[in-house]
Amino acid sequence: MKNLVKGFLIITLFCFSGDLFGQQFGIKAGLNVSNALLKDNDQTYSDNFNGRVGFHVGATAEMPLTDMFSFQTGLLLSTKGYRSSEEFSGFGVSGVAESNVDLLYLDIPLTGRATYDLGGLKVFGVFGPSVGVGLSGNQKYEVTSGGNTVSEEESIVWGSDEDTDDFRRFDLGLLFGAGVEIEGIELGLNYNLGLANILPSNANGSKFSNRVFAISAAYKF
Repeated sequence: MKNLVKGFLIITLFCFSGDLFGQQFGIKAGLNVSNALLKDNDQTYSDNFNGRVGFHVGATAEMPLTDMFSFQTGLLLSTKGYRSSEEFSGFGVSGVAESNVDLLYLDIPLTGRATYDLGGLKVFGVFGPSVGVGLSGNQKYEVTSGGNTVSEEESIVWGSDEDTDDFRRFDLGLLFGAGVEIEGIELGLNYNLGLANILPSNANGSKFSNRVFAISAAYKF
């Protein structure tokens, strides 16, 4: 894992070291509202999931291809996950069961960008794949009943062993969005639709895929 992160940092430093393709670089940050698709062949469990509010922050690079089209990438720390809350009752017992899954990813967008200049105001759209690498995470379960609360929290175990691991480390999504740019300052809306099943096991059609809606502000140097 350390070697993987070092590799991404080396690539970033190389990109920032020259102006081989007339790149533009920037910094980007914003708000994430993440959720997930969790299902198997019998049921979709995520129908009642709630969004998790988080953040993204990092560096971006844009390489012009024509006056209108460019290639855009970057390295972004991004939170993902979900919240859920469900009431239960039976056998004289009632209460609320809550589950929170918090994930932190290093995301690498690999998108095409189309920009239309309206004279001082630029309108743009982006579309393309996004690769994610899971860095850390935790999951918390809490049950409240009769005025008593029992909770348990544990760290996410990344890997592909279906007996011991929680999620596969690598994620793949489809990123699309739009925004405006004024004098190097960008405001944008993005949606990252997770395409990969990050569960180590797909028994009975089990699937977990990330979903992230993001509001961003960026400054281009």
